[in-house]
Amino acid sequence: MGAGALAFSVPIIGRAITPEEALIPVDVALKKRLSDIALNAATSKGATYADVRIGRYLNQYLFTREDRVQNVVNNESYGVGIRVIVKGTWGFAATHDVTEAGIAKAAENAVAIALANASLQDEPVQLAPVKSYGEVEWKTPIEQNAFEVPISDKIDLLLGANAAAMENGANFVNSNLFMVNEQKYFASTDGNYIDQDIHRIWPTFTVTAIDPKEGKFKTRQALSAPMGMGYEYLKGAAADKLEGPEGIIFYKDSYDFKEDATIAAKQAKEMLTAKSVDPGKYTMVLEPNHLGLTIHESVGHPLELDRVLGYEANYAGTSFATLDKWKTRDFEYGSEIVNLFADKTQAKSLGAVGYDDEGVPTKEWDLIKDGKLVNYQAIRDQAHIIGEEESHGCCYADNWSSVQFQRMPNVSLRPGKEKYSANEMIKDVEKGIFIAGRGSFSIDQQRYNFQFGGQVFYEIKDGKIVGMINDVAYQSNTQEFWNSCSKICDESDYRMFGSFFDGKGQPSQISAVSHGSSTARFDDVNVINTARNI
Repeated sequence: MGAGALAFSVPIIGRAITPEEALIPVDVALKKRLSDIALNAATSKGATYADVRIGRYLNQYLFTREDRVQNVVNNESYGVGIRVIVKGTWGFAATHDVTEAGIAKAAENAVAIALANASLQDEPVQLAPVKSYGEVEWKTPIEQNAFEVPISDKIDLLLGANAAAMENGANFVNSNLFMVNEQKYFASTDGNYIDQDIHRIWPTFTVTAIDPKEGKFKTRQALSAPMGMGYEYLKGAAADKLEGPEGIIFYKDSYDFKEDATIAAKQAKEMLTAKSVDPGKYTMVLEPNHLGLTIHESVGHPLELDRVLGYEANYAGTSFATLDKWKTRDFEYGSEIVNLFADKTQAKSLGAVGYDDEGVPTKEWDLIKDGKLVNYQAIRDQAHIIGEEESHGCCYADNWSSVQFQRMPNVSLRPGKEKYSANEMIKDVEKGIFIAGRGSFSIDQQRYNFQFGGQVFYEIKDGKIVGMINDVAYQSNTQEFWNSCSKICDESDYRMFGSFFDGKGQPSQISAVSHGSSTARFDDVNVINTARNI
């Protein structure tokens, strides 16, 4: 899958550890002392600015299939990344030698790299100011640390979901549980010392049903979303569920593994006999787990300022949303009801942190307001390009060994203002398709022309669901699609989709990001039939 996409790859880096080792913290006082060594070493060699990130990245991944455990991974990556400005030029170096001597040497290397780069740079780096906060901390507000839960309990959960799927018509099922804990300490010559403890969790599965006589198979993936939460996400509370069309259950702040697997098996089996879609123009009713991917690709990526400026052209493309369109403040990105915003503070989201990897406090800001393009995503050395006085706080590195750069924050669609449910939306549709879950997609290098599929599809006729259909994909371009948005459900329908593994950059880095929305309606959208026999 291409760069900038929601690639499903599982990076396993660092050393293997026991689950018990993951629970032993690193002393904050030690991290502050080591940070001061790095900052002093850098400034003594001529750096006019320096920052240091001491990072401990913990991963626990569990993989099962049917009634078997395939793999359990526990690993830790621990080290230091140091970034400096010398003669107006960036330099970066990293080390896994987390000692006074190792850190001082890395700081000197960063300065040497900046000096070497200086002869190749015409304009000096311009950093937007950041306040001095002194010593502060931020923690994901979790109820239960997933790393403290016995692995046997997690395996029982996965195998229980697998069994439920098999009992309800699945022929094959695999399930996975991803847990991440980032312990990041940031210090800079701005006078900031920031300690953050970030938790994320993602339960997922794929169910497959087969028809051996017809030689066909169908799959349905989980309708879960990765979340910035602890193990409490798997409590499956009834209060956090929404019942959608045809018995689909949508999950907000908790997830019921077994329930979703049960429904998925039944749906996969039903897909085997569902009719193929008739191509043509339809009203599309898109629920948040599906729409989040469309937001990611058609709004999140094209409004990354470095992509707009062409910095990603060699690897992940450029953007149709060029600066000239932003300057006029009248470029119609979408209809008047379309309001898309960036946010690194949204509770329980994957992107939620207190401070970014430049020590900038996170915030919310508008990207598309009343359908018009009003802003981009920018970090400290980009803010001046678009006349901003401060960074948006969306700079991130996926590891201590990676240099931080501009990454997508949570990008979400604001809910409608009037009370309006998904079921009411369906009643207003004469000829349409309801899509749940994200599927395959394709989008061009400028993030303009695209095609999206999904997990399950239901045909709508005269305000009613009349049955499941197969082989659906819709095609449009970003501006046409968002201008066709005619209705958005209210905040009671709002929920998040997300990705652990969004790729960008050279060398490639991953990041975790969420996208929230309510169910939305898009009129007169072109639908194609993806079946090979049509």
